[in-house]
Amino acid sequence: MRLDELRRTFAEPPNDARPMLRWWWFGPAADEASLDRQLQTVAAAGFGGVEVAYVYPLAPATCDFGSPRFHELLRHAALRCQELGLRFDLTLGSGWSFGGPHITPDLAARRLHWEIRELTPGPSRVPVMPGDEFVAAYVFPGSIHDRSETYTLLDTLDVPDGTGPRTLLVATSRPTGQNVKRAAAGAEGPVLDHYSAAATRAHVRSVAAPLLDAVAPAPVGSVFCDSLEVYSSDWTPEVLAEFGRRRGYDALPLLPLLRFDITDFRGFRADFLRTLSELYQENFVAVIGEWARERGVPFRIQSYGVPPASVSSYRYADVAEGEGWGWTGLPQTRWASSAAHIYGRRIVSSEVWTWVHSPSFRATPLDLQAEAHEHFLCGVNQLVGHGLPYTPADAPGLGWLLGWFFYAAGAFDDRNPWWDDAAPGLTTYLQRLCWLLRQGDPVADVKIHVGFEDVYPELDLWKATAAKVSDVVRRIRTGGWDFDLWDDEAIAQLRPDFVLTSADLADPSSLPGLPEPDVVVDSDAIGVTHRRLGDVDVYFVANTANTRQEATFTPRTRRSSYELWDAKSGSVVRSGSGSTVDLALDAYEATVIVTFDAPAEVRTPGAPISRRQVRDFAFRGAPVELPHRWEDTRAGYSGKGEYETRFHLDSVTDRRLFLDFGEARPIREDRPRTLRSFRALVRPPVGEVVRVVVNGSDAGVVWSAPYRVEITGLLRDGDNILKLVVSNTAANALTEETEIHRLAADSEQRYGRRFAMQELDRAGDDLHSGLLTTPALVEWSASAPCNRGTVSGV
Repeated sequence: MRLDELRRTFAEPPNDARPMLRWWWFGPAADEASLDRQLQTVAAAGFGGVEVAYVYPLAPATCDFGSPRFHELLRHAALRCQELGLRFDLTLGSGWSFGGPHITPDLAARRLHWEIRELTPGPSRVPVMPGDEFVAAYVFPGSIHDRSETYTLLDTLDVPDGTGPRTLLVATSRPTGQNVKRAAAGAEGPVLDHYSAAATRAHVRSVAAPLLDAVAPAPVGSVFCDSLEVYSSDWTPEVLAEFGRRRGYDALPLLPLLRFDITDFRGFRADFLRTLSELYQENFVAVIGEWARERGVPFRIQSYGVPPASVSSYRYADVAEGEGWGWTGLPQTRWASSAAHIYGRRIVSSEVWTWVHSPSFRATPLDLQAEAHEHFLCGVNQLVGHGLPYTPADAPGLGWLLGWFFYAAGAFDDRNPWWDDAAPGLTTYLQRLCWLLRQGDPVADVKIHVGFEDVYPELDLWKATAAKVSDVVRRIRTGGWDFDLWDDEAIAQLRPDFVLTSADLADPSSLPGLPEPDVVVDSDAIGVTHRRLGDVDVYFVANTANTRQEATFTPRTRRSSYELWDAKSGSVVRSGSGSTVDLALDAYEATVIVTFDAPAEVRTPGAPISRRQVRDFAFRGAPVELPHRWEDTRAGYSGKGEYETRFHLDSVTDRRLFLDFGEARPIREDRPRTLRSFRALVRPPVGEVVRVVVNGSDAGVVWSAPYRVEITGLLRDGDNILKLVVSNTAANALTEETEIHRLAADSEQRYGRRFAMQELDRAGDDLHSGLLTTPALVEWSASAPCNRGTVSGV
């Protein structure tokens, strides 16, 4: 793609790059009118579509999951999405992990259970609990505490006579007992055996295929599998036979090595883990992936956790999805982006905003923007927001503000007072960046290899790998490199040039053979992700700190020219010669740097040359002193409030003028959190969003740094009227909400404990709504043109 085409498309990116929302359907209990209303709201806000997820009831279910009425509702929603130009994605089961009433005991997830006891001399019988399946027994000489490294395998339930004290180790297979988590009414039942193709096909026949059939002829963007989370699942009836076939030796005599560290036999443990991983890939991911492709629909999956999902397991799916933030660590987003880079998948998806600024309704547009930056820095270029709670229009609660919402934080719809003003600009901003980060190829010099031998006995390969490489990853990222994870399968197939192995990871202070850093930025708080498009280099650069960062950006690939692109306006805001750039990024601010070998027009953003405070505001007609904090007089109010003032200008001709609200102030978390919940740790000058109206014309909306908007061209000689429409969050109303507690209690009484609302006691923590600084009218020096009325100014 040529540079001029890249610029044009960045300004007007395609719709398929728009962020999506996970749409939680509670019950099932929905009606067509409420579905239509929510979808219209999603489309108006600029989201690209919805991913439907079916979860626990909040009110009496009006139909069962999988019933004809449920399928009618799905089809209605899918067709309505088609009419509105929205993408419609289907989750292939209720709750997580997949399972339900169609999963019989022989298809349910299983685990290897160990029982150990001492025996006296004399014959005895191996104890096996009802429901367990006998695998093998092993007799060790001496007592439990002797820990002998020799033992005898028994393949029957009869223990022969002995000459002295002995220890009996019994291995049985038993169901894990895990039921589908957060299941809808009618979807209750065991989690399926992810190592069994028969179990996977049973789920496809009973659940996945009917769901996809129900929405025809409406198109489906993808079918989706959420988090695995199959706790303790380390067995399947065919594992011993498959182990022998794949590894070339018998696992049965060696099974005690999974229970005791009685000898250094890491090879067997790694082989057993590798076998489970292969069975999961081939009998779950590949089976659903093949079925989806036969139906002409991409398969998207969060392939990490238990069963032991390797990075390479994603190769059987069409779209790799992660979750979690933290660009200097190893969140699941890195697991997914590594797989996409290795196996040539252009799209890297992420579940974003899980638990953001919990509890529900506390998240601000700044929180959403800042967490999205962390996902982009981990290689993500498709966002699925977590999420959109279905709620009927007549749901009880504090008027239009509340109603139904998910137990996990993140509730994004028009119940947020800031929605109408901020959501369209936020989604366009994210759309531009998602599209741009799909172009060209990722630049990641460092490959990190952690093999099966390095992670046993942890079944969760991602978790074990993250614990092992965390120190190294931080050094790599803050040192100016990027990386991908390579597992045993990828290394065997593709063999990259430069790989850090487990031996290299032992001392993160002296990593051998690292190339010259891809980028040098003299601030550990500024993260960079790099895409190369032939002779053009694109860098997404984000300040992840809650303080202003000034730094010099120096790329390894030297080009003759550079441009800085603003994703809020879609415009070029600065350009010059060379590729070294001086940066000044406010808290949680990001930019795009594009370097290339061609002459560039020198363009500078100018600088402030005078500043005049704007005072004498009235709030709802009454004079107020600034700062003006709503909680001081009306703590439970969530909504909008208008400030208005008049000011006089003698001359506006040839003057470039901005309204500037000042900088955000860094803060600390007020009390420790039990959840890993992202929050932008700043006190902004406006709480939380402000629409600026000058002489009756919209100038723009501000929610993040820089907290200013250009008003050139809207001013006139003489008197001017300035109106500031401030929106806060729904958290204030949530502090007075009681209906959700009744809904949760009634649901538990009717359907059992399927969820627990979390952190609602924090709804009122540290709320600051209103106009929190005195804005200023700032004149800037002449510079290249800058769009008026764009979100957040230059």
